Amino acid sequence: MGTQEFKFKGAVVNGFLMLFVNLAVLVLSIVSIINGIVNLDASYGVHGGWLLAIGVLLLFANICMWCGFMQLEPNEARVTTWFGKYAGTFAQAGFYWINPFYGTKKLSLRARNLDAEPIKVNDKVGNPVMIGLVLVWKLKDTYKALFEVDTQTMASPTPGTTGSDVKSIMNALEKFVRVQSDAALRQVAGQYAYDDEDGGAGDLTLRSGSEDINQLLEQKLDDRLALAGIEVVEARINYLAYAPEIAAVMLRRQQASAIITAREKIVDGAVSMVKMALDKLSKEGVVELDADKKASMVSNLLVVLCGDDSAQPVVNTGTPN
Repeated sequence: MGTQEFKFKGAVVNGFLMLFVNLAVLVLSIVSIINGIVNLDASYGVHGGWLLAIGVLLLFANICMWCGFMQLEPNEARVTTWFGKYAGTFAQAGFYWINPFYGTKKLSLRARNLDAEPIKVNDKVGNPVMIGLVLVWKLKDTYKALFEVDTQTMASPTPGTTGSDVKSIMNALEKFVRVQSDAALRQVAGQYAYDDEDGGAGDLTLRSGSEDINQLLEQKLDDRLALAGIEVVEARINYLAYAPEIAAVMLRRQQASAIITAREKIVDGAVSMVKMALDKLSKEGVVELDADKKASMVSNLLVVLCGDDSAQPVVNTGTPN
């Protein structure tokens, strides 16, 4: 969906120049009013009346002209409307003056952080997990932010009215981002298992596929937040754990899996060491072993190498007389 945002095309005057003009008009209106009042009682009171009327009109115009000043800092924008119709977005930093009958609303284009609290979701196989994210976002399309999403109503503390100050509008956008981030995080987390044992060997998981998961999360957030003209700078999962009610059980399962893996490596190493010992004894002719003695030696070596406790050898000193 294309953007409807465009640059403000109305007349823009340097603010300092208009400040000087406004002060001059203010002085001229005050002088005209004073002269008009003084000359009302003179013989040429008609001219005094005109001077008074002109002074009042100049004062009214001066008051209106003061409403046309606007000051913008870097990465700020003013959305302008002409009696309800969108008239463009002005984003040039500085001090300016525009027609005071333009309605303006200020928006911030600076990057913002969202550190979402971990939420409980079910992964692909139904295990409850706690997952949280950190999101960096900024406003990209001011038209969508104000007119595609009802931020002005959400920004108002009073139901049925609209808010217009930049803080309220940006807070309303932040609430929108928070809700959509929650929905996107639930959607992504539900597509994958927590780890390999839950989803099957070789499958992408929440634990192992961090970069791929983060890219998918950014894509889902971009799709959801584009409606409000928001650009996702970065989105990453910053918290991942089993829910408390199953955390202890899953910890024991992980410990058991680690123990089994460790035992497999110990057995593999022990078998290779026993084979090496037998081959070396046979090759160098240190001792002749029959099948029974080899079996006994293999059994003893495996017990020593695979046991958790240190071996307590019994030294054979020979046969007693």
